[in-house]
Amino acid sequence: MGVEVGAQAARSRALAVLRLRSRALAVALLPAAVAVVLIAGGVTGHIGGGSWDVVRWVVSAVAVVVLLCAAAVALVVARARPALSPTVPIAEESAPDLYRLVRDLADRLDVPAPSAIALTPDCDSWLEDRTHPAHGPPASRDTGPGAGPRAGADEAADGVRGGRAPHRAVTAAPAAPVLVIGSPFLWWMRVGELRAVLAPVVAGTGPSAHPDIAAARRFVRGLDAAVAVTSAPGRGPLARVVLGGIGWVARLLLRSCRGHAAEMERGVAAAAAERAQTVDYGVRIVAQEQVGLAYAGWDRLLTRVALPAWRMGRWPSRLDAGVVSALTELSRRDRLAEGFASRLGERPACDLLEEPGSVDEAASLLAARLFHGGPAENGPDWAPVAWQEYPDEVVDRKWRMDAARLHRVLDSLGVSHSADPTAPDPEGPTLGRVLDHLTTADPEGPRARVVPDGEAPEHAGSFFPEEADDEADADSLGGMLAAGLTAELAREEAATPPRPAPASLGPDEALWDDGALPLFPLQPPRTGRELLADHVTAMVCCAAVDTAGAAPGLDWLDGPSLLVGGERAADLAPRVLTLVEDGDAGPLRTWLTRLGVRPEKPVRLV
Repeated sequence: MGVEVGAQAARSRALAVLRLRSRALAVALLPAAVAVVLIAGGVTGHIGGGSWDVVRWVVSAVAVVVLLCAAAVALVVARARPALSPTVPIAEESAPDLYRLVRDLADRLDVPAPSAIALTPDCDSWLEDRTHPAHGPPASRDTGPGAGPRAGADEAADGVRGGRAPHRAVTAAPAAPVLVIGSPFLWWMRVGELRAVLAPVVAGTGPSAHPDIAAARRFVRGLDAAVAVTSAPGRGPLARVVLGGIGWVARLLLRSCRGHAAEMERGVAAAAAERAQTVDYGVRIVAQEQVGLAYAGWDRLLTRVALPAWRMGRWPSRLDAGVVSALTELSRRDRLAEGFASRLGERPACDLLEEPGSVDEAASLLAARLFHGGPAENGPDWAPVAWQEYPDEVVDRKWRMDAARLHRVLDSLGVSHSADPTAPDPEGPTLGRVLDHLTTADPEGPRARVVPDGEAPEHAGSFFPEEADDEADADSLGGMLAAGLTAELAREEAATPPRPAPASLGPDEALWDDGALPLFPLQPPRTGRELLADHVTAMVCCAAVDTAGAAPGLDWLDGPSLLVGGERAADLAPRVLTLVEDGDAGPLRTWLTRLGVRPEKPVRLV
């Protein structure tokens, strides 16, 4: 009963959207209809002479103008390409078991099977219609990296029963949407959990096959795409005027049907959710817990592990495999996640792929493009990095780059390499130079809170919550150093050449049309105090590696970390905080002495 109610509500709202489209067409044709009546009346002699001739010419001219405007609006709405989510297409040849699982699920739900499957580097799943005429014909069945999103769609519609589950052939009108699956789900979830999570999504193909709902969705997507096209910058004066008028009409229609479209989608979602209740209901409860856990682990992995690498021109090539390690570590640390790691003995959903490593690499590169704005191909300044290479290729290099930047700013401020003016400067940069400078940076004493000793840093890239920070006094030596680091980073970012536009855009790359990347900034700009603490920490880590036998490491939840005797040095952050905020190097010097770090020894920089 609930399925029928939701579907009926969706169809009702779809008809409302189509009625609005019909009214708009009627308004556009009304002047032409009046002109035809006046012309016919003049020809037959029933309406003629005097002012009727003037009215006939005026109405006919208005009708021509209105028809031309309506044709222009209709052309832009029909030809504008709706934005598609950038995804990694999965051909059936590369994931026959995954396609079989989805078809079995569609059979159990009594709905059409999706036309194809694609992956997105995010913790979400949805159906996406890719049948708009502006997207061109379906891609060929190429199973390589350039395979289009409909690769394998023929099998999804017409697969034989022998050796695979029976399924209904997808009818020609309308084509079933593409199933987009969050790639972290495939690696973290078990096969049964993935099926339970996808059940309400796949159930949405049923309402999507209804002609009225499909037509209403095409109309709304066309209006949305037309608004985007008419709002694009870089147009000439005449084009701006013409497109401005078209955009005004498109926005008016979009506002008028927005409420109906929203209610239509709610009805579709309600019908799909109700239909999916019959499939793996008990497993779905557990699977939803895994969705939240996967989202938390994915967010930490991106912001604390992937982002430092992206900023250095390296992109981790196994992000989805990394999220399993991150969530397993979270299960070990967090008592709320106890028991989740025991699931790892079951078959992971990534086993449904023929080559999970290649798919993971493609999804990892797409994640770097979406969240950071990296290029689409490898180059001298944009190369993949494996997890086993991460400590040396990313962590150690990042520390030495930050330490080098810190000493460049100290040089620009005229800071001596030695606190004793009569002593000769050592050969090379030293940690002692930084300690001596910051120890006298604030003669007025502490201006900010003191973090209790032993508090572990939330992650190596950012030690201070922004809401608890007070900016360093610009007149103090520490404040000048923080300002210098901020300016130096700004100059480096300004000197970075802009990303070249891609030579060609496929249907999955529509969001790159305007070059507005990254689409989803991961972190807000860091404050001067945070930058100073990051650079001081990097200098301490370089000295520990070069003089005390420490090593760079990777913490799956907290990112770059310093390993001392094989254990993570979690007590470094509060000592750096005391130095930066209070000008007190005592706790940090005690820590350095205990580990055998020699601040007076020069360190190697990049």
